[in-house]
Amino acid sequence: MRLLKIVPDNTNIDFVRLRFWAFGLTTLLTLAAIALVPLKGLNFGVDFIGGITIEETFPTAPPPDKVRAVIDALHYGEANLQSIGDGKTVSIRLPKQEGGPGKTNEVVKGVEAALAKNFPGATFSRYATVDGKVSNELKFRGVLAVVLAVIGICLFAIFRFEWQFGVSTGVAIMHDVLMTVGFFALTRFEVDLNIVAAVLTIIGYSINDKIVIDDRIRENMRRYRKMDMREIINLSVNETLPRTVMTSLTILLALFSLLFLGGHVLRGFTAAMILGVFVGTYSSIYVSSSLLITLGLRAEPTPDKPSKPNAASGAERVGPGRG
Repeated sequence: MRLLKIVPDNTNIDFVRLRFWAFGLTTLLTLAAIALVPLKGLNFGVDFIGGITIEETFPTAPPPDKVRAVIDALHYGEANLQSIGDGKTVSIRLPKQEGGPGKTNEVVKGVEAALAKNFPGATFSRYATVDGKVSNELKFRGVLAVVLAVIGICLFAIFRFEWQFGVSTGVAIMHDVLMTVGFFALTRFEVDLNIVAAVLTIIGYSINDKIVIDDRIRENMRRYRKMDMREIINLSVNETLPRTVMTSLTILLALFSLLFLGGHVLRGFTAAMILGVFVGTYSSIYVSSSLLITLGLRAEPTPDKPSKPNAASGAERVGPGRG
């Protein structure tokens, strides 16, 4: 017995009515995200730029200028500082040092000793180092993985459904990816390999939701061939809405738990995933589905491509109102 039903099964929401507002909002947010990247830049981690990252935890949040002054006095190069969480943990990024692992250990111990001396109670958390050549290769492979994922998904949608589905899916996924990139440019969260994994996971979540809705649209196109395309899309989205909402809520419960309890190391990954759930759900309903109308998708069979016989093809149904 169901004790809680968040979304009724018989919803009749006219989603398509707001498609032009959604297209305008999507365009505005996409342009803003693209502009943020050159204006603010991405805070690439050691994975992508090479060098040494040292994390130090202090009893209380230290003054950044004082921490920078202590590190600059060691003459290891220009330091990039970033406060994490409540400010008590500071990430210190230093340029790659010549001299191999021995020099790296010397730098880490030097920074640790200097901070412990000037900030009693400060403790060393961890450090990471990546060679510049390796970091460039990781950056290339990370971008390539995202691009190939998007292309593969679009091709699947084209061959599985119609070309309109492939185009609308590609537009929606690129919207999701650009929103995530813009979010990291705005918040200055560190972009490392974990974030690439988050972006790929967001793509996977988004395409799962989109394919479910697209499949229902295609079923209803065969079932109600004389129904207006607006009504078919509204009907399909409403029929899949309970599944979409429940899936999103259960994922968000796990992600918010991870955000608050997973520690600062996973905070960027978790924040990206939370954003991806909201953005992916929005784009599935208001971008991908509604764009099918603009692309000219029709339920009626065309002369050069007759539809397959369907026992229910003669059925007609009055769908959601056009509003």
